[in-house]
Amino acid sequence: MKMNMPDESLLDRPAWASLNTAHLPLSEGTPLARRYLRQVNRFASARDDGQAALSALAALVAPGEQVYVLQVPEIAVPPTLSAVKRGLCVQLVASAPLSPPSAAGEAIVALSAHDAPEMLALATLTEPGPFLSQTHRMGDFVGIRIDGRLAAMAGERFRFPGYTEVSGVCTHPDFRGRGLARRLSQHVAANIAKRGDTAFLHAWKHNTGAIALYEDLGFAWRCDVQVAVLERSDTQV
Repeated sequence: MKMNMPDESLLDRPAWASLNTAHLPLSEGTPLARRYLRQVNRFASARDDGQAALSALAALVAPGEQVYVLQVPEIAVPPTLSAVKRGLCVQLVASAPLSPPSAAGEAIVALSAHDAPEMLALATLTEPGPFLSQTHRMGDFVGIRIDGRLAAMAGERFRFPGYTEVSGVCTHPDFRGRGLARRLSQHVAANIAKRGDTAFLHAWKHNTGAIALYEDLGFAWRCDVQVAVLERSDTQV
């Protein structure tokens, strides 16, 4: 029997695909636009670039609040929102299922809600991307502890049929240069492959060091991705 292949077009709007499938319970919104719950993440997405969808997206943003939009198409900004920051990422997809890293070295341990304060502190220090008090609910996270301290971590973010994103990869400055991020990224990607999904990830286009690391692990460039931080530009609630 022929197996169903995942729909690659879902990768063009990964936040939208995730918000409407695996992460629907972590979201709020309508069939036209959705966002993550405020304690989980700052990503939001419209279904498309039509006026109705963009208006629905704007309605999800409170005065003084910012949301992140990430997609392949050029980002259309609703009239009541303004783009306070724009950037360009690359989207990399695993070209084949990754194998787990060598067992040599520090132990890789599962992280849970119990570890959330340490995870948030590490992410706040290193800024791997939007990471809030309940971002750990988006998927499985793992870490490496050295002398009792959370030295590095990695986990999952967007997830939808056939695909799961590797994200939240960061290392405390005191422990950089030991290859911890590489081991953790490989571990997360291997677990994604083990359950039958294809791993993908995003990196800032200018972050050539991270891109080279991921390519060495077996990820391949798929496309560039637009990123914008949107903020309400009117005073309406």
